[in-house]
Formats: sequence, C-alpha cells, structure tokens
Amino acid sequence: MDISEIANFYRKMLLIRRFEEESARLYTERKIGGFLHLYIGQEAVAVGAISAINLSTDYVISAYRCHGHYLACGGSVEAGFAELLGKDTGCAKGRGGSMHFYDVKNHYYGGWGIVGAHVPVAAGMAWAVKKNKTGGVVLCFIGDGAINIGPFHEGLSLAALWGLPLIVIIENNYFSMGTPLHKTSPVEDLSIRALGYPVARDCADGFDVFDVRDCVSRAVERARSKNQTTLIDIKCYRYRGHSMADPGTYRTKEEVEEMKKKDCILQLEKILLDKGYQSLVEKIKKEVEEEITTGLSRAEAAKFPDPATVTNYVYVNS
Repeated sequence: MDISEIANFYRKMLLIRRFEEESARLYTERKIGGFLHLYIGQEAVAVGAISAINLSTDYVISAYRCHGHYLACGGSVEAGFAELLGKDTGCAKGRGGSMHFYDVKNHYYGGWGIVGAHVPVAAGMAWAVKKNKTGGVVLCFIGDGAINIGPFHEGLSLAALWGLPLIVIIENNYFSMGTPLHKTSPVEDLSIRALGYPVARDCADGFDVFDVRDCVSRAVERARSKNQTTLIDIKCYRYRGHSMADPGTYRTKEEVEEMKKKDCILQLEKILLDKGYQSLVEKIKKEVEEEITTGLSRAEAAKFPDPATVTNYVYVNS
C-alpha cells in the first residue's frame, strides 16, 4: 500500500471521528438543539466510497447521519460546526442543523431527515446526469432500516427501468434505530434486494477503507460505462446510540467493545506505526486537532441568523 494514500485516508477518517466527538460534547453542553446522530465507527464507509468518485462530475446524497459524508466530500469543519450551532455561517445557513448538512460547491446534496425518501431524489439526480451526458454518477447512502421503506423500492425500480448511473450504498450497522438486523431481515446480505429490480449487487467490509473503495470503484465503472445501477451492502457498526437521546441499552457493552477491536481508524494507525511512521501519525493528529479547534472556535464566535431573514432560502433564488 502507498503510505501517502494510507495517511490521507487516516487523516480524513480521524477528522470525522474528532468532529463527531466534539459534536457530542457540544450536545451534552446544550449548545446544539434538536437531534444529533453520530457517525462514530462508520468513517471508512464515507471516506472509502467517496474516494472512488470524482466530485467535479459526480454527486453524493445521504440521510440524517450525514456529518461524515459532508466532511468526506471536502466540507468545511467550521461550516459544519456552525450549522450544528445554528449559526448563519453554517453549511445550510444555520437552517438545517445536524440532519440537513448541505454543500453544493462540493456536490454534496444532503442530509435528508425522512428515512429512505431521498432514494427517488438520488434517482432523479442520476437521471439528470445521464440526460445531460456529463458522465457523472450518483452515490446515495442509506441505512439498513431504509430498505423496508416504500421510496427505497420506488427509487431502485426507476433506476433499473431507466438504466441510471446510481450507486445505492446500504450502511449496514446492524441496527434500525434499536431493532437488530435479524428482526428486520430474513438474510444478513441485504444486497440480495437488488435481484428484485434487477440491478447489480455487491458487498464490502465497512471496517476496511480499501475494501470499500475497491467495491465502490467497481460500481462506479459499471455506472459510467453501462449506466448500470448497483446496490451495495457495506457491513459496519456504530459505537454510539442511534442518536444522542438513545442510551443503546439494546446491546451489551461487551458487544460494543468487541466491535471496537476492528476499528477502521486504528487499523490504519497500526499500519503506519508498524511501518515506522510514528512521527507522521503524531503530525496528522496535531493537524486534525488544530483544524477542529480552529473551526469550532470560529463557529462559536459567528452570529446567529437575523430573525428578519427567517423566510429566506425557502424558495429557489429567494
């Protein structure tokens, strides 16, 4: 493996982890209102998948556990914290909060709060890039709980019918909120749903950023060359509850600690340390802490939106 590539992935995943840890702290200090769904443990999915596309031509859309996707697309730490804090400098002007991150400049289109409802939106985006012959593809991230929602089936059906360059990634963390996978699906391989449309299917190890990248790269090639949709089941695990309001009592501490032994970030750190790159690891950690500290400080100092602008951004060009 190329050391610079490993270091790059390590840095991006560590940045997401630290962003989420600080977000949790802000929430407990009651500086963040509403819901907060953390991405801790799943960083390799967003980073590995998004590394396989070209954000100058391609697009990303996801659900409400969206901070990781936003940052993996190149989103600003400062604008991310500002959004959580409801500040005017937030990535959605302080209007969306945790569930609705948005970054058009980096081709990241949310952050959608309604489970599974963004799959038809993703299909529409894929239809647009196909119609405009841009050569682009669309990555759509969903949770395992979303595969039993009507819009998931509608979106996949249209994608298969129209031959769309769409890649739907199931971040299968084994829990639909607090309901374990074995109570919501008769099989563990959720990519089997692809057979019903039909579209291509694949699986990846969500603890291994390189396996995720390679799997998604294959799907990207199918989408670009054949306008073929792919459904990917990526096995991962979230260490925190469904949201900050969820104590996670439906699983044991022993189970969580056992899953942490496969931590995607620690895997890369171990590779770097085993190869003698201790100083590089320390440098990356220092840079990440500086980016987090600086971004949060600026976000906290930013102003809240002027109440007079409450109706702004409700309509296009408003």
